[in-house]
Amino acid sequence: MTIAGVVLAAGEGRRFRSSGSDDNAHKLTADFRGRPLVTWAITAAIAAGFNELYVVTGAVDLTELVGDVAGDSATVLGNRRWADGQATSLALAVDTASAAGHRAIVVGLGDQPLVPATAWRSVGAAAGDVVTATFDGHRRPPVKLDRSVWPALPRTGDDGARTLLRMRPELVSEIPCNGNPVDIDTLEDLQQWS
Repeated sequence: MTIAGVVLAAGEGRRFRSSGSDDNAHKLTADFRGRPLVTWAITAAIAAGFNELYVVTGAVDLTELVGDVAGDSATVLGNRRWADGQATSLALAVDTASAAGHRAIVVGLGDQPLVPATAWRSVGAAAGDVVTATFDGHRRPPVKLDRSVWPALPRTGDDGARTLLRMRPELVSEIPCNGNPVDIDTLEDLQQWS
């Protein structure tokens, strides 16, 4: 079975800019422990060893940055509809993975720099239609989505896979993972976790 990793990195980062950061700075390109924030999720997903990796971008062009950190190991998918919500980025990744013949995707967030490759790998290797990582008992990305559930995913709005996890709990398996699933949403988050 082939699996594609997906890093969702298309959002505007509005809370980051409104928290006092430079108005021109996007959180995904902000310095986190010596390198751009989004590169942590990308390198973890690469190290997990999936058959292919997609980085979905939108509000900010990350093409050069992704190329610098991933080379040929990742494909940038530009989501022109990023402002319509996270579900549009997930739909773009699903459509691309489907066309490429993958049987599942493992989806994580570009603003979660402390989720290690082991979490991505463990979720990807687990059996089940929907597999979510848990950190200290709390469900957080990355999440594996089998091809069989792709038609049930929302294609608009900002919920993405969360809707499926809520609506079809019988399909969900949990995998306890090490790491920290903190989202870097504000300048204060960045300062706290750097």
